[in-house]
Amino acid sequence: MLIADSAVAAHFTGSDMAMARFYNPYTKERSGEKGSIWMYTASIEAVNAILHALAAVKDRGKPELYNAHFDRYAELLAKLYENAEYYMGTFTLVSYTQTKTWSVYGVDRGSYKGGARVEGIYNVYDDQQWLIRELLESYKITGESDYLEMAEYLAEYVLDGWDCTRTSNGEEVGGIPWGPGYVTKHSCSNGPMVSPLVWLHELYKDKDDEIAHRDVDPADKKTRRVQQEKKSDYYLDFAKKIYAWQKRYLLRPDGVYDDMMGGCTPGNISLEVVDLVLYRKGASCKDRVGPAITYNSGTMLSGAVDLYRATGDNAYLADAKKLSDASFGYFATLNATRTGYYTYDISGFRNWFNGVLMRGYAEAYPVYGSVAVPLKSFQDNLDYAYKNSFYKGFLPTNLLLGWSVRKDNNDVEGMFTFAFAAEYAVLAKYEAGKF
Repeated sequence: MLIADSAVAAHFTGSDMAMARFYNPYTKERSGEKGSIWMYTASIEAVNAILHALAAVKDRGKPELYNAHFDRYAELLAKLYENAEYYMGTFTLVSYTQTKTWSVYGVDRGSYKGGARVEGIYNVYDDQQWLIRELLESYKITGESDYLEMAEYLAEYVLDGWDCTRTSNGEEVGGIPWGPGYVTKHSCSNGPMVSPLVWLHELYKDKDDEIAHRDVDPADKKTRRVQQEKKSDYYLDFAKKIYAWQKRYLLRPDGVYDDMMGGCTPGNISLEVVDLVLYRKGASCKDRVGPAITYNSGTMLSGAVDLYRATGDNAYLADAKKLSDASFGYFATLNATRTGYYTYDISGFRNWFNGVLMRGYAEAYPVYGSVAVPLKSFQDNLDYAYKNSFYKGFLPTNLLLGWSVRKDNNDVEGMFTFAFAAEYAVLAKYEAGKF
């Protein structure tokens, strides 16, 4: 909570909560560059994780922290969502099955609520998916129906991006491109959607609510059709389809996941006319492209665990166990930076990516106790930094090496600080035995 509170105070300014991407606790300077919606969502992730941890500790018979802090974090959560609207905009999209106007989250912050640029490459499906995940986490912990409503709306938008065009044998081409303005199909635009879809299935599995399922008729491979389907079935079937597509095309021989499928045909977005109506054409991507990055394995690990819980299919449990072992063996190196500690690559945005993998381990623990070892590696790294390098509410970007001796060289990404806060909260919930 201290880390999250420090990040909120340092990175957000004004009643509209504009997010500065960087902050230096030594110089007390924040950058003028505004964080993207993905970076902004990291703050929502941290608050959700804290709320869940508070509830877990309360359920273990220690309500003091919950009573003192739950309401204020729930209020902060609502404020974060309210000001996330600065990233929202509206555009009309020609997709594989329809033309529709959508209001979604753009990559960059607009100058007023609802005024962000979102057409084409200015919004991506993975940004919506990270928000869907957090909206559902928020709904589960607060019961606020607005969070569920928005999660389902964004889920409809993302699934509208599923390539449901048909191959010559009538199978769906499959895969969700990085965004409506892209052709390549990425791990990050598919894997993160699996778990939220399972959660939606579980929310509706005892209800008769229906939803429109749009696809392409396998008979003639061109006619667009619409069928009503129970939400519980619709969400679970899509979770299984997306999981299967990513496993088929992006799982490496060493057991972790590559980054994307490229070499698509056509290489640019193409449209076609069917029955005098314009649609997006499908694209078959044939080239698997690396590198392997922690979060792409982390989302599939979480997805395998959730699909196993929902279906009881032991194939998903086997996948979760294999991926747990393979990912820890691939991404963690003992004694590389500091004796007795595991090092994870932290280049680029990997500090946040690594947290996604850690969450996968935490979710896998009830069905695979061996993940206690990688979970301890994350706990140890955080604790080492907290003991040796905690400074004015912040941890350094490199947990095991600490701060630079040059005070002006200690900018920290806001999303990294929020990621550290989220990791601590997830580990607290894990220790409370609530996964």
